[in-house]
Amino acid sequence: MKIEQLISHAVAAAVQQLYGEAAANVPIQLQKTKREFEGHLTLVTFPFVKTARKKPEEVGQEIGECLKANCTAVASFNVVKGFLNLVVAPSAWLSLLNDINADEHFGEKAVTSNSPLVMIEYSSPNTNKPLHLGHVRNNLLGWSLSQIMQANGNKVVKTNIVNDRGIHICKSMLAWQKWGHGETPETSGKKGDHLIGDYYVAFDKHYREEIKMLKAQLMNEGIDEETAEKRAKEEAPLMMEAREMLVKWEQGDPEVRRLWKMMNDWVYAGFDETYRALGVSFDKIYYESDTYLEGKAKVEEGLKRGIFERKGDGSVWADLSNEGLDQKLLLRSDGTSVYMTQDIGTADMRFRDFPIDKMIYVVGNEQNYHFQVLSILLDRLGFKWGKELVHFSYGMVELPNGKMKSREGTVVDADELIEAMIESAARMSDDKVNKLENVSEEERHEIARIVGMGALKYFILKVDARKNMLFNPEESIDFNGNTGPFIQYTYARIRSILRKAEGLNIPDQLSEDLPLGAKEAELIQKMDEFGAVVVQSGKDYSPSGIANYCYELTKEFNQFYHDYSILHEEDEGKKIVRLMLAKNVAKVIKNGMALLGIEVPERM
Repeated sequence: MKIEQLISHAVAAAVQQLYGEAAANVPIQLQKTKREFEGHLTLVTFPFVKTARKKPEEVGQEIGECLKANCTAVASFNVVKGFLNLVVAPSAWLSLLNDINADEHFGEKAVTSNSPLVMIEYSSPNTNKPLHLGHVRNNLLGWSLSQIMQANGNKVVKTNIVNDRGIHICKSMLAWQKWGHGETPETSGKKGDHLIGDYYVAFDKHYREEIKMLKAQLMNEGIDEETAEKRAKEEAPLMMEAREMLVKWEQGDPEVRRLWKMMNDWVYAGFDETYRALGVSFDKIYYESDTYLEGKAKVEEGLKRGIFERKGDGSVWADLSNEGLDQKLLLRSDGTSVYMTQDIGTADMRFRDFPIDKMIYVVGNEQNYHFQVLSILLDRLGFKWGKELVHFSYGMVELPNGKMKSREGTVVDADELIEAMIESAARMSDDKVNKLENVSEEERHEIARIVGMGALKYFILKVDARKNMLFNPEESIDFNGNTGPFIQYTYARIRSILRKAEGLNIPDQLSEDLPLGAKEAELIQKMDEFGAVVVQSGKDYSPSGIANYCYELTKEFNQFYHDYSILHEEDEGKKIVRLMLAKNVAKVIKNGMALLGIEVPERM
């Protein structure tokens, strides 16, 4: 049993013994003792004052004496006003360390056949461009959230919805037709997603030129600038051709569909390469080219049920005025669908595929209104989780030189970023790696990969996801401070200590009469917090909670390692305790970082 649970039960018994049944029903408030006071856990005595009819200090003194006499986990106590500070016995800490050591996944809950099923959607790329830094944050948050929800005892289905149809896809297709000259990933030496992204940028470049020319012509005819620009955008030949291509696609034109499939396949191969480098994957991928028809069918069903209404021009709308919102377009007058329609169709397919208990969408905060509306519409259509869907809304990644713009080709490309992070890690870790013997070039590269990716992931995930963030590659790769490499280096240091101690006989269970200092007890207490952090991070949908816990634990161990010897400790009992402590700190760091999707190297 955990120490807090043990002491809580003992407090309940003491309160009942001292003050009767009524006091025993009062909630027990135990918290970590503040650093300026002696003790490990603090009981708030104010809730018992009314029933006891005594001052808070007297209540604290009486409960403390009762606990010391009857609970072996309590070694001593002190009372500060209405707070009873309890010093936990060394034997109780050693017992807890044994429990931590016996559980490879200490602090995490097992998934059972009765566990609720949580579906998490993340990534959601468009097939007209490669993944960029914004996608990196999305994928890392989605993957980490999946691990955290599973660590809280949920079955998890990781899913992706690929935006593989629409006018933006046709822009890349049309540009390739006009200026591609049959170029392929093989002939160009480019990843497929990069190749298609280049044609998306090319379309925009030519489109802007057409707008400029048309606008000038219209203004020469006496049309005002605002009207001229609006008409130029609508009447530009390139955009009209792209719209025609979209209509042909929706009609199933064989040539357009063949081109669409070929170019999308190039993109998927490129995406898969990036996903592997990021260390993320999916259990099920949906495609909007499939789901938009399902969505149209659900909208038609809603029309029949009177949930939606058709306007005079043939368009279909949802009236959300009774929800304090406006009207929402679901089908255009020409019968084509919008994103909302597609999301309804995707939800319908998912609901048929899986017995979903909770649905979490990992999507940027610019879509807050969209998901507010989607939740209402799904609820009206009868999805049991519709009203309770979770929009895991996160802030944008900002850069020192401003925001990213896909159409202008000024994004921070995910592949280039990954490569640059690994190269930076290789340069910065050279001195440390050179100190190791028998390190092959392959192992050097693997260490650089683990450290570079760890730096990238940790820097992004340590920030509260709801906030916008400024990504700084140089700061992220630092081996000091609140960074991934700092935590990874501490793990590698502990593994080095344990390798040097391999000749020593470290038992699986420690005797509870071994010597234990105050600093060792603090480290055990810090490890014991991991389970509560996992639970809270699951409730808050907060990878940053895990990240900051890993940093705090690492910092605390480094201070301990600075102040106390492990391998050179002369007292064998202390040495064994410290080795067991180090081994489990490393385990908790490794498991905590794994919840962030971050690997830890055995050497650095």
